[in-house]
Amino acid sequence: MHTESALSARWLEKPARHDALHAAKVERIARQLRLRTSTQPVSLKKKTPPHQVPKRHDRRRSDEKIDLSDLDQILEIDPVAMTCTAEPAVTFDEVVRATMRHGLVPIVVPEHKTITLGGSVAGCSIESMSFQYGGFHDTCLEYELITAKGEVLSCSPDRHALIFQMIHGSFGTLGILSKLKFRLVRAAPHVHVKYETYTTLDAFQQAIWRHFTAQDVDYMDGQIFSPTKHVLCLGRFVEKAPYVSRYDWLKAYCESIPKRSEDFLTTYDYLFRYDRGVTHVTPKSLVGRALFGKLVHSDSMLRAADRFHRFLPAKNPSVIVDVFVPFSRTAEFMDWYHREVHYYPVWCVPYRRMRDYEWLSPRWWAGVNDPLFLDLAVYGLKQQPGRNFYKEFEGELLQVNGTKTLISYNYYDEQTFWSLWNKATYQAVKQLTDPDNIFRDLYTKTCRAALGLQEQSPSGGATVH
Repeated sequence: MHTESALSARWLEKPARHDALHAAKVERIARQLRLRTSTQPVSLKKKTPPHQVPKRHDRRRSDEKIDLSDLDQILEIDPVAMTCTAEPAVTFDEVVRATMRHGLVPIVVPEHKTITLGGSVAGCSIESMSFQYGGFHDTCLEYELITAKGEVLSCSPDRHALIFQMIHGSFGTLGILSKLKFRLVRAAPHVHVKYETYTTLDAFQQAIWRHFTAQDVDYMDGQIFSPTKHVLCLGRFVEKAPYVSRYDWLKAYCESIPKRSEDFLTTYDYLFRYDRGVTHVTPKSLVGRALFGKLVHSDSMLRAADRFHRFLPAKNPSVIVDVFVPFSRTAEFMDWYHREVHYYPVWCVPYRRMRDYEWLSPRWWAGVNDPLFLDLAVYGLKQQPGRNFYKEFEGELLQVNGTKTLISYNYYDEQTFWSLWNKATYQAVKQLTDPDNIFRDLYTKTCRAALGLQEQSPSGGATVH
């Protein structure tokens, strides 16, 4: 049997070979940027489709591409220090399989298997350990970043600290993430999940707060099925299980939540229990699932949408959105939601405030005292004639001092956007890493280019690329 030190030594022998290959990849990308003379926007070509909501008119599809698809290797797993160093195109499926051989898993594992490490940092990945640890980015120790000028920076809380903090949620607009190092946590082979049902939001929140303060479970998330049915899902690592459930074919995990009092899954299956859908799974019929259930999952759906984007709706797209609401303002937000939207289930992930993140404005933070947020996720809401639910969500979030991820459709005007995101800090880093704005700025990329709108030139005039 391998001892822990022997396992560590086995992995620590490999970095020399991996590092040479990695350095060659990084130099290829950096050279392409250094030799580039155009100031037209560039986008990134990746191995897997981006886990953002696909949009029919996204301008980024016609950009010149920087190919990152070969940045897909795990460089080092250190079982003693409990860290992993990897390239950004590695998927969480690959990381979990590799780290579990050492009885370890990433601390925050997003719900879909093909979400990449880099995408998790550039966007926003949370899951059911977030009530203890925040987002995946909060578990990261170091980033390697290639700037628009082809410079390679090593960033950490002690080195290029502001760049390190601002990379999260920047959607690739501050540079190219080429390597990251993050923490791992010890894991048992199985997870025992208990389901607690509450008829009121108040009781549901009290239960969340109890477990948040006691830190007596390993995993916590929930689903709101109606104004009178809230189910809290509490997971604990266990060495043995009397049975294990599988939700990768005929059965769907999200459909089991309101029906069970407890469940056992392997740790791997627990981490990706929502891979086929967080709140809804297709096909719905048993016959459809028997024929196609193994084929329909997050990756296949995103690849199809990306390939056939011309057939995506030009108007009134279905709503897929994650919003972050301060814990003390959740009742106010949900009162509005039950009254104006009333679409269920809503996925609920408690998220611990790890720091006052630099990418959000001081004005925004001034209205937030809560140590805990609730990430409320809505998937598949159909738009109604004459309404834009995305805009309505954005408006209501302003009333409760909430915010949202930018992975979906965004309709903020520029002034409102920069009242939420920290423009001064963002621009300070942008000048260091992308002074010619070839990666676009955050507002332009997520609120204009993604929708196919004309882009603003630095002087404020509209330009079309």
